[in-house]
Order: sequence, then structure tokens, then C-alpha cells
Amino acid sequence: MIVLTTLILPEALQTDLHEMYQELTFYYQDGIDTEDELLKKADILITYGEDLTEKHIEKALSLKWIMVISAGLEKMPLKAIAAREIMITNAKGIHKIPMAEYTLGMILQYEKKIKNIMLNKQNQKWDRELEMGELHNKTILIMGAGSIGGEIARLSKAFGMRTLGVNRSGNSVNNIDTLYQLDNLNEALEQSDYVVSVLPSTTETKGLFTKKQFQAMKNTSVFINIGRGDLFDEKILVEALNNGELAHAILDVFEPEPLNQSHVYWTMENITVTPHISSRTTEYLPRALGIFKENLTNYLEGKIEFKNEVDPLKGY
Repeated sequence: MIVLTTLILPEALQTDLHEMYQELTFYYQDGIDTEDELLKKADILITYGEDLTEKHIEKALSLKWIMVISAGLEKMPLKAIAAREIMITNAKGIHKIPMAEYTLGMILQYEKKIKNIMLNKQNQKWDRELEMGELHNKTILIMGAGSIGGEIARLSKAFGMRTLGVNRSGNSVNNIDTLYQLDNLNEALEQSDYVVSVLPSTTETKGLFTKKQFQAMKNTSVFINIGRGDLFDEKILVEALNNGELAHAILDVFEPEPLNQSHVYWTMENITVTPHISSRTTEYLPRALGIFKENLTNYLEGKIEFKNEVDPLKGY
């Protein structure tokens, strides 16, 4: 049985796979080509998902299972995969710790004026007049109150923050004080000092944020997007910031990516840009492969239930 990965795994992770599954043959390469002979022979494919096209699926004659080591599948050729009845599993659940830590880290650096402190240090300036804020008694709204949102809420509560949440179901989530459905989003926005979007890209969420949503926010509030970049039209956000409808935006996702070097975001003082790294830590790949190994063991034993199996027709 052949397992092909479209990324070069660290040597320690490769060794671990080889020792655990000596009966399998593993190949590692950076990217994938439609004419790749290994693609035609591979039984299992490990990928980030974004490098796959319908042509790849057509050429992958032996493929039975795709392990996507991310959570989002919106760029994958799901219809072609479904037509071939190829199983998909993903790495859902591994992002909550790093993304929650990223979110609280960004909130803290904003409240504690870390950018100003670093600039003063570079300029050898002793300034005790910086007015730092606190998280205590602030209100944070988490849009997409699932696994990641719940972890953000848990950490927020540790700082004494009031937590609001928005999800599709309206079902309760641990550590969320008050939960809203999307229909009542503006009511939640009006109360919030920090607005964090963890929303995926769906037909319901694309363009969800319009002028009305930014206008509903406090003019002192901070918007943080770690979900998907198509939540709003970037021109609307720029206009809202220029009009003082919110104080700052912290953006980790964009549409498209990578962000163009000439983009206005780079030069705006009230926007913090990070290159889609909120989930990326040294623990990312070990956690993703932990899910893969659990499923691979079950797969080799002929079991039919797998962790994070995805319905390709639904995309989740």
C-alpha cells in the first residue's frame, strides 16, 4: 500500500510513520503534478487540500482516501472526489489551541500597546505616559462559536471578559455567556469591544459583513478575522476604519492570498496584518498526524468508522 504526501514532513515524523507502519510505503514530495507516476499508484494521499484539482483526482487511479491536514475544504474538487467515492478525513479540532492563543495574544498586544513599546525601545525613548488598557470587564464577541470559538471564550473568561457568541444553531457553548444567532448579529456587535470571526467560507457567510455590521460596532472596538477572507469586501473595511466606525482590525486571512505587496492594508496604521499563521505552531503537524495515525490503524484493521470523516457533497 502506497501513502503519498504532498509536503515534506520533518524527519522525526517520517521516522515515526515508518516504524509504526512498516508494511506501508511512504513517499514525501513538495507539491504534486498530474503526470506524477506516484499519484497514479497512491492508495492514500496526505495533503493540505489546496493543491488538488479535478485533473489530479482523474489521474489518481488507485486513490481510496485523502487525509487533509487542515480543516477547510472549500478549494478542493469535492464533486470529483465524491464521484469516485474517495474517503476524506481532515484535521478538524487541532486548531483550537494555537488559534485561541493567537487571538488572546493579539488582544493583549493591542491593550498593552506592545507596538508602541517596541517602537520606543528602538528609538531609545522612555515614555511612561502610554495609556494601557485591560481585558477585565471588556466584552468579546466570537462569531463561529464552535471548538475554536469555545477555546477563545475559555481563555477570555480567565481574563475576566464577558463572552458573547454567534453560531448557526443557537445551541449553548461552554464559556459563552450569551449566544446569538446570525439574525441577531448586530445586537451582539453593538455590545462588543472585540469582535472575532472564526467563521468558515460558506454561501451563508460570504459577504456577511456589510457596511451595516461595521456601523453597528463601537467606534473603540477591534475586529479580528481568523476565519476566512471573504467574510467582507475589503473596501468596506477600509472605509469603516477611515470613518472611525471601529478602532483597529487584526487580519490573518485574506481574499485572495497571499496579500499583494501593494495592498493598502500594509500601510494602514490601524490594521495589523499576519500571513495566515494563527494556527501554525510547532505542534500543528504532530497533532494532524495524530488524527491520521488513529484513522490509519482503523483503516488497516478494516474498521468503517473514522475520526473527522467528511461528506464531500456537503464539504464538512
